[in-house]
Amino acid sequence: MDELPMAKAINEGLRAAMVENNKVMIMGEDIAQLGGVFRVTEGLQEQFGPNRVVDTPLAESGIVGTAIGLAMRGYRPICEIQFDGFIYPALDQIISQLAKLTARHAGTQSFPVVIRIPYGGHIGAIEHHQESPEAYFAHTPGLRVISPATPHDAYWMIREAIACDDPVIYLEPKSRYWYKGPVDDASPGVDTYRARVAREGSDVTLVGHGAMVSMLHQAAEVAQGEGVSAEVIDLRSLSPIDYATIETSVAKTKHLVVAQEAPGNVSVGSEIAATMTEKAFYVMEAPVLRVSAFNTPFPPARLESQYLPDVDRILDAVDRSLAY
Repeated sequence: MDELPMAKAINEGLRAAMVENNKVMIMGEDIAQLGGVFRVTEGLQEQFGPNRVVDTPLAESGIVGTAIGLAMRGYRPICEIQFDGFIYPALDQIISQLAKLTARHAGTQSFPVVIRIPYGGHIGAIEHHQESPEAYFAHTPGLRVISPATPHDAYWMIREAIACDDPVIYLEPKSRYWYKGPVDDASPGVDTYRARVAREGSDVTLVGHGAMVSMLHQAAEVAQGEGVSAEVIDLRSLSPIDYATIETSVAKTKHLVVAQEAPGNVSVGSEIAATMTEKAFYVMEAPVLRVSAFNTPFPPARLESQYLPDVDRILDAVDRSLAY
């Protein structure tokens, strides 16, 4: 078991998948010689050559469209989108084509395309570089949408995404790229589509994904010092969502707070709140509360700390939930 930053864990997961299957290839902007702007693909072209690690033009729609054609020819392409805000030119290919093609072929043709997207804030970047577009994809039938919160999960979830015959949107919390954690490449892997109970508690359930899981841990630590026991659940998968794990936790704690970096309007957090209200209405002792970014475009870097959820906003929601 090694201690690796998340970026390196993803790099090692990509490497392992490419060793196992020579039909796995990576394509994207500046990913080959440069190794990507976050160096996630560093060293892969040297090992696997320019036909399997391919620098592309600045054309996200073209990247995904080419990947669809490659998948139809038996390849397992991985597309890197350089930043979250650059994904939108590719939405037509993803939503109108890729997500629908398996159904259009009545299941006779698989489309094992993985689209890697660095997403989220906390890095002080400029416009189009700190967005959280997960709701667009989670809303779209035909796509699997996943996001790791730890280096160990990042390693295994990218490998499982590549092995999956369905299109997978793999969201990488860029603010966690440089945080180290244990990675066990000899373990049986992880259950990507089952939420992880990251911290056990008895008074309130805190649910989140990606970088928000670390923030929930910090809030739970502060709450512990105030006599409140918080259970933290890492969603891992945003489509499908493992509601059974959340429901089990809420049956114990009776209180639920959902946190995310994305704006709250028509979001993954909104869907969890609505579904858990349906499933656990007579169990909960308070409404489901949501903590999210505000419903405005992402602000200039100096204002991001006011825009994104922090420990204080999460704890405020916990206090309000327990006060009912």
